[in-house]
Amino acid sequence: MKLYSDEELAEILDQKIFHQISEAADRLGVECYVVGGYVRDIFLERPSDDIDVVVVGSGIEVAQELKRMLGHKAHLSVFRNFGTAQVKLGDTEVEFVGARKESYSHDSRKPIVENGTLEDDQNRRDFTINAMAICLNSQRFGELVDPFNGLADLEDGIIATPLEPGITFSDDPLRMMRCIRFATQLNFQIEDETFEALERMAERIKIVSAERIEVELNKIIMAPHPSKGFVDLQRSGLLNIILPELAALDIVEQKNGRAHKNNFYHTLEVLENVVKSRPHPAEASLYLRWAALLHDIGKTKTKRWDNALGWTFHNHNFIGAKMVPQIFRRLKLPMGTEMKYVQKLVDLHMRPQVIADNEVTDSAVRRLLNDAGDDIDDLMTLCEADITSKNEVRKKIFLENFRMVREKLADLKEKDYKRLLQPCIDGNEIMELFGLHPSREVGTLKQFLKDAVLDNKVENEREPLMELLLQKASEMGLKKL
Repeated sequence: MKLYSDEELAEILDQKIFHQISEAADRLGVECYVVGGYVRDIFLERPSDDIDVVVVGSGIEVAQELKRMLGHKAHLSVFRNFGTAQVKLGDTEVEFVGARKESYSHDSRKPIVENGTLEDDQNRRDFTINAMAICLNSQRFGELVDPFNGLADLEDGIIATPLEPGITFSDDPLRMMRCIRFATQLNFQIEDETFEALERMAERIKIVSAERIEVELNKIIMAPHPSKGFVDLQRSGLLNIILPELAALDIVEQKNGRAHKNNFYHTLEVLENVVKSRPHPAEASLYLRWAALLHDIGKTKTKRWDNALGWTFHNHNFIGAKMVPQIFRRLKLPMGTEMKYVQKLVDLHMRPQVIADNEVTDSAVRRLLNDAGDDIDDLMTLCEADITSKNEVRKKIFLENFRMVREKLADLKEKDYKRLLQPCIDGNEIMELFGLHPSREVGTLKQFLKDAVLDNKVENEREPLMELLLQKASEMGLKKL
């Protein structure tokens, strides 16, 4: 964070595009300001591509004047229904809107919009740090307008609303998600009164579409430390409405003096471990992080007390995998390969641990690689992240065994595992050999050959496999044609 005087802000904005906007506004005799995230990010010393300009008057007319000045080099898009326009010049995009004031009905996020002053426009902004404006008119170029002390909140690392937070959140409940998202991305604290309003207004999130909530959730998940956002979502009561399956993990039960761990905070620790192992944007996978978030989602449904074993969560991976499509459908997350990827990782996340708990055999590793396929590296990353034991000796043993699993996996992949693990006699040949149509018998014989290959009983070569196949077929009463 760096503080700038108005003169220094004028120097920062000493770019051709801002002087051209200034000239266009001056020609039309209207006030013009760059606002919102662009201004905030100047002080945070972060690059920003989103240039939003507010005009006290018609934003569309200023955009049209700018287009006339720039000629064919610029592209103009006008959205009259929204009173906005966009000018695109090379890689630079500038959004123009007229200053406005808004009012809302209780059951809708869609505001009634009227023309307004700059003050009206700043009043309707979501947070003080996003309500700052810098004048672009030539007479006041670089002058900061900050009626809500957004600069002080930015310096103190605080998220607060310009108006009474209950009004801000009631008007547009999506701002509750944005509040937590900004606090997470910037590592800021939510001001006390603002957080109390989050708790009080949480139910209002129900009028927001799942698609809008999904966008904010994904931004929280992709933050440098997403667990902060999920703790705030849980504390505010929003998580119980948006993702109740995750919220339900935040419980610790005791019986006979024995307690299980808090699986909500364990999940967040696993998520942070995944982020730590894939910190760079090029490596970071949104859906690997979703898999970490949902990997223990089945534990609430599978929790049982066993007098001999204590608390158990048998088959929580299987139950959790069955829950993934329901969650994705409800949150409007993609139901194609992304959902199936998350479902696969949730289903398989216990397998490497079971292997590491016992002897790391070739057979077990072959089966794991066969089932995980190209997602094996992500699965191993998730499983290593899942080792959150405070017992350092136990943790070291698991991680060492995982290293052995990875070595065997690397060896298999080097030998072209897809060819190695797929029997060279396929279903079509089985049907031709025994005069069969697609049937249970064909499936049984295919699986028999696959098991033999995965368990390394024979080499994946035609002659030994054919011998096994004929023997099994004979036991089933089938004869070769």
